[in-house]
Amino acid sequence: MNIAYLLIGGNEGDRSAYLQQTTRQIGSGGTRIFRQSSVYETAAWGKTDQAAFLNQALIVETSLDAPALLQRLLTLEEQMGRIRTERYGPRTIDIDILFFNEEVIRLPWLVIPHPEVANRRFALEPLNEIAPDYVHPILQKTIRELLALCPDKLEVKKLIISG
Repeated sequence: MNIAYLLIGGNEGDRSAYLQQTTRQIGSGGTRIFRQSSVYETAAWGKTDQAAFLNQALIVETSLDAPALLQRLLTLEEQMGRIRTERYGPRTIDIDILFFNEEVIRLPWLVIPHPEVANRRFALEPLNEIAPDYVHPILQKTIRELLALCPDKLEVKKLIISG
C-alpha cells in the first residue's frame, strides 16, 4: 500500500459540503483516509480578488500508484463540478497530491512533492496538524520546520464545523 498526503479545498458554493463530499468520495474505491485535519479558512492565494478558501489535509492509504491516483482525483474534481478556466481561479474543489510515500516524481503532468508546498501556509498548517514530523524528501525538513520557515504570511484560521 502507498501513503499519499493530499490537500483538498475550494471557494465556490457550499464549501463545507464540497469538502465533506470530497472526503467521502476519496475514502472509497481502494483508497482509505488514514487521517484528516481540521478545516481551515484562508484568503485566496495567487489571485486575491475572490472568496476565501476552505482547506483540509488528508493522509490516505491507497493501492494506486501516483499517476493512477492523480487520474482518479482529477476525475473526482470533474464530477464535483470543477471547471478549469483560469490559473488560481475560483473552484468548487481542488485536490492536490502534496507527497506520495517519500517519492520524488518528475513527469510533465505530475510533480511530487508538490513544488510549492513549502511556500503555502494554507497547505502547511493543516498538514502540520496531522503529519508534523513528515520529512520533505527533497528539502529534508519536517512539515513543522517548513511551517516555521514559510514566507507566506496569509492568515490561516482553524474552523469549528458543526453538523
